[in-house]
Amino acid sequence: MAAEPDITVENRKELTYLLSQGAELEHALMCQYLYAAFSLKSAADGLTPEQVERVERWRTVILKIAGEEMLHWAVVQNLLAAVGSAPFVSRPHLPHQAQGYPPGVQLSLLPFSERSLQHFIYLERPQDVESADGEGFEPVGDPLAPMRADEIVPRGQEFATVGHLYRSCARGLAHLAEKMGEERLFIGPAVHQAEESSFGWPTLGAITNLAQAEAAIERIVEQGEGATGDWEDAHFGRFLSVRDEYLALRAEDPDFDPVHPCVGAGMRAVEGIEPPVFITDPATGACSDLFNAVYELLLQMIARYFAFGHETAEERAVLANSAVDLMFTAIKPLGLLLATLPVGPEHPGATAGANFQLPYRASFLLPHRRAAWIRFAERLEDLADFAAGQHPEQGEDTLARVSTDLRATAARLLAHVEAV
Repeated sequence: MAAEPDITVENRKELTYLLSQGAELEHALMCQYLYAAFSLKSAADGLTPEQVERVERWRTVILKIAGEEMLHWAVVQNLLAAVGSAPFVSRPHLPHQAQGYPPGVQLSLLPFSERSLQHFIYLERPQDVESADGEGFEPVGDPLAPMRADEIVPRGQEFATVGHLYRSCARGLAHLAEKMGEERLFIGPAVHQAEESSFGWPTLGAITNLAQAEAAIERIVEQGEGATGDWEDAHFGRFLSVRDEYLALRAEDPDFDPVHPCVGAGMRAVEGIEPPVFITDPATGACSDLFNAVYELLLQMIARYFAFGHETAEERAVLANSAVDLMFTAIKPLGLLLATLPVGPEHPGATAGANFQLPYRASFLLPHRRAAWIRFAERLEDLADFAAGQHPEQGEDTLARVSTDLRATAARLLAHVEAV
């Protein structure tokens, strides 16, 4: 296999640019994996008990990998904070086709299939493994040139895999530590970083020196592509196992269809980016908007967690716990529901899926503590009212539970807002 192209890191700005690309990729990968997991059918869709067991096992594998991508995302936020940068929770609008990334790095929301699994395998592949991308993901454009040492404006450079990007960041950190000194490089406060007690991940901790930064990056790479020659338990190996088991089952039973016909539909264009298909069913559109509004709020809360001001340790824990709760009490049930809801009469048989559409790419940070917490609680109440006001033919019970949970989260936050 060809050697990985060199990536030049001569200053802090280029380092934080590349780390922000890493945060974007972790964020987008998480969305891709959740979309595929949500697209799988359940017992209610006519699968046999044996098929349900297989499908739920695949869903569990993919959801766990998506959770680990969130861990990686948190580690990158710690790395950004450690070298004096702000959290980076933005990402390009989905679907994204290699705009700003190397031509071989493309992102798109796809339901569970041989094509999507092959795409995931390709993105997570180890340095020494040749693999083709999924069908339809041909490289677009020319490879990105490495930076010259005298360039001052940060920009993207060529990387073949997620691991390649992180290995380059590790080399850049080592180079800058030697060039500047560790004390000058690691200028960010440890208190603004995530650690185990906040999110429950034992490998998550503050980064204050080069050894800790290198160890954190090594854990990300090993969890994604595996250690050299040992990738069975890494993301790459687990996706391979799911793909091979799925293809074997399809070979035994060509009629086996465990996937909803999701098309990644959306309600509207955002910043000139149109969804592949527009939702015209009103009930589906309302559910899609609710999902995306919760998702946007969740990102605002996480940005506040990493770039807080005047919150106590207890209050930061409330932010972290509330964000995680929203993933399980709103994002997951709404994502599963959207995979079953019709796009509209113009697309008979097609279902919407959760499109993870954001109304904007940036400005997730609310800077003032009391106002931010009031805004969070107010938005949660708005969303709870919206969910309670929907009475679709399908999914009303789900929306009612989501409404109740959103209201409970709002009350938990308001308990920490002092009176004027």
